[in-house]
Amino acid sequence: MSEYSILDKINNPDDVKRLSDEEIAVLAGEIRNFLVEKVSLRGGHLASNLGIVELTLALLRVFSPPKDRIIWDVGHQSYVYKMLTGRRDRFSELRIPGGLSGFSKRSESEYDHFGAGHSSTSLSAALGFAKADRLAGRDSYTVAVVGDGAYTGGMIHEALNNCEKDLRLIIILNENEMSISKNIGSFANYIARVRTSKKYIKAKRGTTKFIKKIPLIGNALFSGIKNVKKLFKNMMYGSNYFEELGLFYIGPADGNDFERVESMLRGAIDQGQSVVIHLKTGKGKGYKPAEEDPGKFHCIRPAGAVSGGKNFSSVFGEKLCKLAGDDEKICAVTASMAEGTGLALFAKEYPERFFDVGIAEEHALTFCAGLSAAGYKPYIGVYSSFLQRGYDNLLHDIALQKLPVVIGVDRAGLNFADGATHHGIFDVSFLSSIPGIEIFAPISFESLGVAMEYASSSDHPVAIRYPNDTDRGFSNMFTGDRGRGTLPAVSDYRRDEKCEFVIITYGSIVSEAIKAKEKLSECGISCGIILLQHLRPYEKAADDILSLLPESVNKAVFLEEGIKNGGAAMILSSIIAERTDHSVKTKILAVDDDFVSPPEITDSLYRYAGISADDIIKEFQSEKA
Repeated sequence: MSEYSILDKINNPDDVKRLSDEEIAVLAGEIRNFLVEKVSLRGGHLASNLGIVELTLALLRVFSPPKDRIIWDVGHQSYVYKMLTGRRDRFSELRIPGGLSGFSKRSESEYDHFGAGHSSTSLSAALGFAKADRLAGRDSYTVAVVGDGAYTGGMIHEALNNCEKDLRLIIILNENEMSISKNIGSFANYIARVRTSKKYIKAKRGTTKFIKKIPLIGNALFSGIKNVKKLFKNMMYGSNYFEELGLFYIGPADGNDFERVESMLRGAIDQGQSVVIHLKTGKGKGYKPAEEDPGKFHCIRPAGAVSGGKNFSSVFGEKLCKLAGDDEKICAVTASMAEGTGLALFAKEYPERFFDVGIAEEHALTFCAGLSAAGYKPYIGVYSSFLQRGYDNLLHDIALQKLPVVIGVDRAGLNFADGATHHGIFDVSFLSSIPGIEIFAPISFESLGVAMEYASSSDHPVAIRYPNDTDRGFSNMFTGDRGRGTLPAVSDYRRDEKCEFVIITYGSIVSEAIKAKEKLSECGISCGIILLQHLRPYEKAADDILSLLPESVNKAVFLEEGIKNGGAAMILSSIIAERTDHSVKTKILAVDDDFVSPPEITDSLYRYAGISADDIIKEFQSEKA
C-alpha cells in the first residue's frame, strides 16, 4: 500500500479542487515527504520547493491552468507544480538528460507556459501574456511567482515599470530569504485580511461609485479622500514601492498558511485589476535539516555523489586570494553566486574588495568596467550561461574601451543535470565575435593559475573558461611548455612520430579524444592529440597547431564542446586551410545548431550532440575504409 494516500490520486488541478481543507493539509505533508525522498535520490532544488507547497496548492485551487497561466521565476521552485500537473511518476528521472527537467519547460507539458532557468524573466513574460489576453479578448489570468532574490535583477523592475492597472495579472512576491519588508506582524496581517475581504471590496466599490456620482465635486472629492487615505496609510504602515507604481498591494502575510493564501488569491481576483501579493514562506519548511540550513539544501547532489574537494571554481577563488595578497588593486565581483564561483573565500579574506551585485550580470560587467577604468583590476566569476546576459556590456562597456577586466567563465561546456538553460556552449562563439578579448581554456589547476597570473598584468579584457570539474590529470599526458604565461598548445606525441590522424581540441572534452585514441590504437590506427589552452588570439593558436602537426598526418578532426557557428574550431580550421601547404583533410565535430535538449533519456550528451569518442572513431575509420 502506498504511503501517499492522497497524492497518488492527484493527476491534475481539478483533483486538487475537489479536496477538503483537511485533505489539503494531509496532502501538503505527503508532498513534502515525496520531495525529500525523490530529490535526495536524484538531486536538485529542495529547500525552495519545500517552502512553496501551500502556495502551489492554493494556486491550483483558485486558478485553472492551463487556461490560466502560472509562470515561475527561474523555474527551480516548480517541482510541486510539476507533481500536481501529471508529472509525479517522472520524478525518478528528474534532472537526467531527456528526463524531467529541473526547471519549467514548455515542451514538457501544456501546464508549463513559459520556460526558464535564469532569474528575473517571469514578470516580463507574464506581462506579455496578460497584454496578449487583453488584445485577444480572453478572460485568462496570468500569475507570476517571483522569489525575492529575483528583485535584485533589473528585468523585474523594468517589467514593473511597464505594468498597467487594468490587466488580469497577479504578481506574487515570494519572500523566503532576504528581508524586503519591515512591516510583517499582526497589524500588517490584519490590513492584508481587511483588504481581501469580500465586505471590504464590495464596500469600496460602492463608496467609489457613490462619491464619483456627486454632481460637480464627485471626482475631486474622491481624489482628495484617496490622497488622505494614502497619507494616513503611509504614516501607519509605511510607503510601498508597488503602490507607488500604481499596483494594488496586499501583504505581507504568511505564505505557508494555506487558508490565508487561498483567501488572498480570491481577494486579488475580486479587485479586478493588477495585484501584487506579498508572501513570506519558509525555505525548507517541514524538513528540519533544510529549515536549519536552507543554503545547504538549496540544490543538493544526487544520492551517492561525491562532494567536497577541489574543483576549478574553488581553485579560481584560492588563486585570486593569493594574487590579491600581492596586489591591492585586485577586486572580485559576483552576481549573487559567491559560493558557486568559488569567491566566498575572497569575500572572507578581502571583504572590502569583494562585491556581490545581486542577480544582475549586466550591471556586474559594467560595474567591472567602471572599476577597471578607475585603476583597479576586477576579476568576475560568472557561469558561462549567465555571461550570455551581459553580451552588450562586454562589447560596449569593456571591449570597446579596451578595459582589462578578467572574466572567469565558470561551468564551461555541457551541463548534465541542469540542461539546455545552463549549457556553457555559446561563450567561445560570442566572445570570439567581440574584438580584443583574449580567451584561455586551461585544462588543469596549474594552467588555470598561469592564465590568471598572466591576466593580472594584461592591458585588455581576458576570458578564462573552465568546467564544473576537478583536475583529472589530463595535462600529464601531454608534452610541451605548460608553464608559460601564454600556455602554448601541447601534444601527446613527438612530431617525428608517424601519425595518420590528429584530434585538435580544448577543454574537458579531451576525455573523449583520449578514449577515441585508445580504441583506434587497438585497431592499429595511429592517432595523436593536440590540446589547446589558449584559444585567442587565433592566429597564435593556429601557429601552435601548425608547429605540432606531423608531416605524416592525413586528416585532422577539430573537436569542440561548443556551438560550431563562430566557434574556435571553425575559425582555426579556416585559418589553417589558408596557411598550410599540407594536403591534410579537416573535419569539425562540434555542437551543430542545437541547444542540446534530448527528447528522450540519454546517458551521454556527447553522443547526442555528435561529439563523442564514437563519433571521432567513425570519422577516422571512414577514411581508412
